[in-house]
Amino acid sequence: MHSEIRTLIELKQEGSYWDFKREWYSKEKKADLLHDIMCLANNLENRDAYIIIGIDEENNHNPLDVNNDENRKNTQMLVDFLKDKKFVSGIRPTVYVESMILSAECIDVIVIKNSSNTPFYLTERYQNVQANNIYTRVMDTNTPKEKSADIHHVEYLWKKRFGIILTPLEKITNFLHKPDEWLQAPTNWETVKRYHKFFPEFTIEYTLDGEETAYQYYLFNQTDIEPRWREIRIFYHQTLLSTFEGVSLDGGRYFTPTPMTDGISFNAYHKWDVTYKYYIKGTLPYIIHQFYYEPDGDEETTSHNRFEECILIFESEMEKESFENYVQNIWHKKDKFTADIWLPHFPEIEGYIMEEFKKQYHNVQVLKRMLAEYRKM
Repeated sequence: MHSEIRTLIELKQEGSYWDFKREWYSKEKKADLLHDIMCLANNLENRDAYIIIGIDEENNHNPLDVNNDENRKNTQMLVDFLKDKKFVSGIRPTVYVESMILSAECIDVIVIKNSSNTPFYLTERYQNVQANNIYTRVMDTNTPKEKSADIHHVEYLWKKRFGIILTPLEKITNFLHKPDEWLQAPTNWETVKRYHKFFPEFTIEYTLDGEETAYQYYLFNQTDIEPRWREIRIFYHQTLLSTFEGVSLDGGRYFTPTPMTDGISFNAYHKWDVTYKYYIKGTLPYIIHQFYYEPDGDEETTSHNRFEECILIFESEMEKESFENYVQNIWHKKDKFTADIWLPHFPEIEGYIMEEFKKQYHNVQVLKRMLAEYRKM
């Protein structure tokens, strides 16, 4: 996010999902703060929005330090400010404050999270912010407080709430968050298929006829190390929307999409010196990873936990990139993270360099410990 904020400031103009403020809102401008949050929460870009505080628009958009701003607010203060406002159905925008250093100056960013609960509007007037008026932002201009947004913009916000603006792939991504709403479909011996009980035109399946025998380092942490590769297919009616590789672990006790692969280089040649497997929360592979896990407290749970012991799970793409930079700077200290690392048994398998699998497994354990340390910073 910090990189994105810097890019927006460098544009030296406001836009449809970001606004600049020289200083924090004073007590006399509480209505302006509420109005700005509502306009950006109802933005037409279907994304997070930002109020960037500490930018001098009259002086080349230079940063202004906000540390001594007497009206400065933190996340809890903003949440409390919104809590007693009478929003329809009691549903309020989700906001938080993020601080960052720019040219040695501290600026604040009010982040308004994207939501499908649009349009946000009040049922009771607050100062000059009107009840039942729906506010939004077009280009760099907010809907005036005394008016409501144009009807086609209001229609868009309601369509967003009801999921009408979503693509089929976006819809099924939302549906996969609720595995209980999926039913098993009768199939042949070639696939395992499920359909959404309210929208059966959406289906997800995986094959049972994989013949590949390639090994990965994370297989050796299971009781049964034999690889069983599958193909995951997502359909809307008969249209194939997406495919992913899947793996049946521990003799079929646990199934999951295979994790992504990346690496870290410590020299200018950009060759990976350390490779690792990972998921990023919120992405479709991770959502499917959660979808197929049915904790039983026994064999499936054990296989699932052993699998996650061998991969990294990031909160976001930004965390992944930042962590990789962190690792590049401290890898020379990796010995402090290697104490008591346990390695599973790696039997000799014809055609494979088993020492390479051991190295990958060991390095991932080091990276997991580094990630835990990174998150404490």
